[in-house]
Amino acid sequence: MKIQIDKFDRKIIEILTDNARISITELSSIINLSRNAVANRINKLETSGLIKGYTTILGDVSDDDRLVVAAIMVFRKDRMRDKDVIDYANKVPEIKSCYIVSGEYDLFLLIKAPSQKRIHEIWTDISNFKCVKDTEVIFAMSETKGSLHSI
Repeated sequence: MKIQIDKFDRKIIEILTDNARISITELSSIINLSRNAVANRINKLETSGLIKGYTTILGDVSDDDRLVVAAIMVFRKDRMRDKDVIDYANKVPEIKSCYIVSGEYDLFLLIKAPSQKRIHEIWTDISNFKCVKDTEVIFAMSETKGSLHSI
């Protein structure tokens, strides 16, 4: 539904874009309309879909601070021949490193993802490979040295 907007609607949109938490009272005094008129115009803009929502913009939080860090240890049935997991790791952007390691497991995958759900999806994909015998997921609780920020 296309609606006609006038200079007051444009000014409301401009002010709300700059500060979506502004009170209707303050907004009405800036654009010289009554509180009721401003509230009705905002409702019209929202109902029409011109205003689809409001958001919060975080300051002083880096993307790394919002990411979940985990490691997936993988034990493959044929450690020397199968490369399915390695090929998969090279295609998934959240998998930052893939190491062949000694010990009980033979692959170590370092993951930085936006959520535990995404890490679970990656783990599910890896676990479903026929070549995978076992896995273990380790989640980072906190960081004591900043080396992961460079990844």
